[in-house]
Amino acid sequence: MPRLSEVIAALDDLWPAERAESWDAVGTVVGEPDREVSRVLFAVDPVQEIVDEAVKLGADLLVTHHPLYLRGTTTVSAATFKGRVVHTLIKNDIALHVAHTNADTADPGVSDALAGALDLNVVRPLVPDPGDPAGRRGLGRVCELPHPLTVRELAARAAERLPATAQGIRVAGDPEATVRTVAVSGGSGDSLFDHVRAAGVDAFLTADLRHHPVSEARAHSPLALLDAAHWATEWPWCELGAAQLDEISDRNGWDLRVHVSKTVTDPWTAQVASAPTSSAMGAPN
Repeated sequence: MPRLSEVIAALDDLWPAERAESWDAVGTVVGEPDREVSRVLFAVDPVQEIVDEAVKLGADLLVTHHPLYLRGTTTVSAATFKGRVVHTLIKNDIALHVAHTNADTADPGVSDALAGALDLNVVRPLVPDPGDPAGRRGLGRVCELPHPLTVRELAARAAERLPATAQGIRVAGDPEATVRTVAVSGGSGDSLFDHVRAAGVDAFLTADLRHHPVSEARAHSPLALLDAAHWATEWPWCELGAAQLDEISDRNGWDLRVHVSKTVTDPWTAQVASAPTSSAMGAPN
């Protein structure tokens, strides 16, 4: 069996820490370098529910997309939410490794996995990495559909292919408009509207879209917007990362057992639709 340091070196080759954003917190959070690793669990969030799953599974390493500590802290007390996670990991000899923005821009990365889940053909990065002369790394992806769909059909495909969440898929735009090209970005994407407009695509699928950026984007163009849950747009990367580590394990004769958590850690648990009214809100009777 490989040591943790060997597995981490392989993960760092896939997602080098130096390619993470300066504000990010990636890399190994907990773990003894010389400890042997036989079972690995991939998940989006390093929350207690996932750590408990890793314990039950008998995992030696947990790989997550989201960081545990994105900002500095002065305590790992088990009385705190994140401190309890650290205590559980250490008590059960489970290492934690994070690949966040360095996985977002990787080739293949988070948005490639999202595009793959939707059967989209990736053409190029939405925001190319200037440090990549091959032009393959970068944030988001510009994609083509093998066959045109309506916005409604694309939204239905996303709802079917991505993990189910309370939010589902929100749509802004004409549901019957034809879509041939799509920009996708796993995670929060409303800071990318300038790049999306420049790409000239018919639709943009991402997460965490806010009222004012969406309103402004719709005023600029007929661009259709599809807003999925943050967790759901990043979960396909777990399957991609697990497959990449499986391949490395086979190549090196490690015989790792690599798993992907299917536990839904999206924080939203329900959606209640407003009752239809026959008059505008606040209008006199």
